[in-house]
Amino acid sequence: MRIDGDVIPDYPLSWQARALTGLMRGTLKPASALLMRHPLALTGVARAGELARLVRVPYPEHVSIVPAAFADCGGEWVRGGEGLDESRVLLYFHGGGYFSCSPRTHRSITWRLSVAARRPVLALDYRQGPVHRLADSLADALDAYECLLRRGHAPGDIIVAGDSAGGHLALATLLALRDRGRPLPAAAVCLSPWADLTDVPRRANRWQDPLLPASRVRWLARRWTDGLDPRDPLVSPVLGDFTGLPPLMIVTGSTEVLRDEGRRVAEAARRAGVPVRYEEWRRMPHVFPILADVLPEARLAFRHMAGFLAAVGAGPAVRDDEAAA
Repeated sequence: MRIDGDVIPDYPLSWQARALTGLMRGTLKPASALLMRHPLALTGVARAGELARLVRVPYPEHVSIVPAAFADCGGEWVRGGEGLDESRVLLYFHGGGYFSCSPRTHRSITWRLSVAARRPVLALDYRQGPVHRLADSLADALDAYECLLRRGHAPGDIIVAGDSAGGHLALATLLALRDRGRPLPAAAVCLSPWADLTDVPRRANRWQDPLLPASRVRWLARRWTDGLDPRDPLVSPVLGDFTGLPPLMIVTGSTEVLRDEGRRVAEAARRAGVPVRYEEWRRMPHVFPILADVLPEARLAFRHMAGFLAAVGAGPAVRDDEAAA
């Protein structure tokens, strides 16, 4: 697989994708537009998320999940089967706009990443708003990474990954580690990263996105950057200097409102000499790999991720017929 370059996977759009995007457009997008209008709504969703932790989310029998604890937060170890390389690890940050979701909600991603990378995944349950700030989330991410180093994992045996707000956290973590002179992981994978929290209107795909209302993303960015400099690279990683960072893989959908942020990250990283594989999947919704239980394109995306990790020496070899070149 080619590490550095832009790719538009040429797969026919599945009927499942057509049905799901239509359903999202008629239900989830209007619901998001209504909910994300008042701070009380964020508090309500966050509290509902706490209750959701009591619900057992099903996963395949071959998957092992074990709770993990850190200084100020928790998480879970996810193993997608037996025979994994326990000397290696993937540190994963879930999405959810920095106010919702948890490792539990993203298990359809984390166990498949464990299979793709042939290593355990540490899914971090980092602190989120509205109670906590972006700095708290970043502190948890850095603490988890340092914990992995203290456990004996070499930096080159660690991969960092995340989706949406978790993609933001993955990029901010890389920049913070570099700025502090800390050893960097082998690679990073960002799914639909939310990388620009400046007060900028998002016009691209404003109407095409089947899930996220552009105006509500802007409103949420204002909430989380209140009292901060939104142009700080740790707040808006897309504005950062990516010099010295490890190879990146960025996966987006062509019709999502955050697509251009992924593109801009890829362009900025390449200008700094970082190899970037940018994949833009036709008509896929925001963080579509989370739908792998029902969406064929999402399952194919994990084969692409496995190919990228193998190409950068951070995963098992993948046959040419298993990943796009």
